[in-house]
Amino acid sequence: MDSPAVTRIFQQLFARPSRRCLHTANAARRCARPSIGQYRPYSARRSDTLRDGGSSWQQRIDAFPKDMSRQLKEYPRVTARDLQHRTQRPRRVKMYTREFIEDSLYNPNYGYFTKHATIFNASQPFHFPSIKDGSEFNRLVDQSYIDFEDALDAIHEDELRQLWHTPTELFRPYYGEAIARYLVTNYKMTLFPYHDLIIYELGAGNGTLMRNILDWIFENEPEVYERTKFKIIEISKSLADLQMTSLDRSPYAELHRDQTQIIHRSIFDWNEYVHSPCFILALEVIDNFPHDSIRYDPDTEEPLQGSVLINEDGEFFEFYDRNLDPVAQRYLRIREVAARSPFVTPVSQPKFLRQLRHSLPLAPNLTKPEYIPTRLMEFFDVLHKYFPAHRLVLSDFDYLPDAVAGINAPVVQTRYQRRNVQVTTPYVQQGYFDIFFPTDFAMMEDIYRAITGKLTRVSSHKSFMESWAYVEETQVRNGENPMLSWYANASMMTTV
Repeated sequence: MDSPAVTRIFQQLFARPSRRCLHTANAARRCARPSIGQYRPYSARRSDTLRDGGSSWQQRIDAFPKDMSRQLKEYPRVTARDLQHRTQRPRRVKMYTREFIEDSLYNPNYGYFTKHATIFNASQPFHFPSIKDGSEFNRLVDQSYIDFEDALDAIHEDELRQLWHTPTELFRPYYGEAIARYLVTNYKMTLFPYHDLIIYELGAGNGTLMRNILDWIFENEPEVYERTKFKIIEISKSLADLQMTSLDRSPYAELHRDQTQIIHRSIFDWNEYVHSPCFILALEVIDNFPHDSIRYDPDTEEPLQGSVLINEDGEFFEFYDRNLDPVAQRYLRIREVAARSPFVTPVSQPKFLRQLRHSLPLAPNLTKPEYIPTRLMEFFDVLHKYFPAHRLVLSDFDYLPDAVAGINAPVVQTRYQRRNVQVTTPYVQQGYFDIFFPTDFAMMEDIYRAITGKLTRVSSHKSFMESWAYVEETQVRNGENPMLSWYANASMMTTV
């Protein structure tokens, strides 16, 4: 869709008020964006097609929904990999939900992280001892956002620019130094001096975390610094270029360059065996890993896998099929075996309540969706196969407000003219929306242990920072500590 058309749609959206993106501990970290041509699923009563094991067609919200049976049979099923070299968004195809999300976020030509995504980077680190309280810090962050975007607009104005913050940028260098203390302490306890300190960071953003970690190790652990190798695995070419230039801001830039390597590749394309012990940093990365959508037959509790059909006009139609693909089947099988405690699905409630609800007039013929982290499972497969001696340091959101309907459902949002818009479906115009998921850390821990055989520890973001950061460095004058309070909806998982 061309930019003028997108602008017209966004202007229609903004004819009604939208909620401002709040930079608080309870808000999602990203600043959002609007929906283009969105269609919510609507289910008619149970059909003969569903009973016979075919697709459960989820219609648009229309009084007389279109019959898409012919397109379902004729359109080819494609993957995000099939579309990597496409410069135009696909039409006349169908895709599993995870493939649609992957294409929307990561397509090299029109994906979200390729075209409009920008990571906030204040010109100077915040000086916390001079800040009165948490409210003043919030105001300073808001003003820094304005100043940062004004500077970008002076170079190139972009109404669709997507801008968000990370703890690395907001609390630099203190957040990175806390991670460095954790890495060095665990390295010295078990690996030093027999092995090098090898660090892989996935999706390193601006490269700030790498710089902060290397600076701290150089200044505080010179013997360890000599044994340190820092490698970034980055899918985005533009970010990979930016990450290397980030080292120029360090007083030890020339030294750091000898210690670092930027690998422009998706972690899912990794095919090299790494036998050496290493640390894998995945900080605020897995929330953008695509998920599959699963709905259940309320009577039989049988799972059905979600797909989206894109017609000749570029409209999206959601449908579900009883024939699960091997990836979704494997996740459900591992979850059933590995879960150490009961988990919630849309069919967890008593059967008579489900039957009562679905017997009502105009009730849907399937349950609400459950989004399962199939791509995360495949990430653990990569770690197990190619990094058998790894130790994982992973952080992300355990809860997200304002998510779309469903269990473990994503927040889908965009940003237009510096204003925030959230939508109610992940099936939106590819490349214009951030689609990110909360993480069920208890379930993720079980899946990780089952695949890798490694033991783990989960802690809150606050608890981890209290253990490894010098928290007084981010404390404001009234005693509040933004680094501990802003990410109250985040957790950490580390390999023991």
